[in-house]
Amino acid sequence: MIPLRDDIRSEKRPYVTWGLMAACVGVFVYQTLTEYRDPAAGDLFVRTFGMIPNDIISGHHLWTLVTSMFLHGGFFHIIGNMLYLWIFGDNVEDAFGHFWYLVVYLFAGIAGSLLQVIILPHSMVPTIGASGAISGIMGAYFVLFPRARVLTLIPIFFFIRLIYLPAPLLLGFWILLQVLQGCGSVPGTGGGVAYFAHIGGFVSGIILGLVVRNRVRRPWYEIS
Repeated sequence: MIPLRDDIRSEKRPYVTWGLMAACVGVFVYQTLTEYRDPAAGDLFVRTFGMIPNDIISGHHLWTLVTSMFLHGGFFHIIGNMLYLWIFGDNVEDAFGHFWYLVVYLFAGIAGSLLQVIILPHSMVPTIGASGAISGIMGAYFVLFPRARVLTLIPIFFFIRLIYLPAPLLLGFWILLQVLQGCGSVPGTGGGVAYFAHIGGFVSGIILGLVVRNRVRRPWYEIS
């Protein structure tokens, strides 16, 4: 399932969401060019700014909990992350306001990384990507906009259907998939998807969303 858009419009321009997307894309372009010119330098870049669980446990390079959010592992990785941030970020930014939305984004990203560290504390594999932070935005959306619908592309055998799904159903299915896949990946310490970063980010987003839920009062808009 590929979400394409939700059916509510943001009341304000999502400047922080745009800025985060621009920062991620800018870093990805630089990272890609570095790897293209010198693979060794590209590997060093990822190891320098990626979050390595063993380093965090040892109290070293704690700043990589933030810098790792702006690195990505490939074209499809960043495209997927930016799509989800584009769909869900603007409304959550409306709910929290620009400054606190940025705080939520960074907090969720750090919380997701810390859960990954707890699960695999001695891993030397760098964890990169904005997925934990964006999962937090999705978790906040899950509780703040329970009546929203998301236009979703669903391939069914050789056919493609566009269906509006309730946001809680789509996001609930997504986080369930992360939990199932994460539980199956715990024994591994090699490269792959940091599912527990997604889970930690999503749960932290739910908690922060619940904090402000009763203060969110906004009209609902449908896109025809």
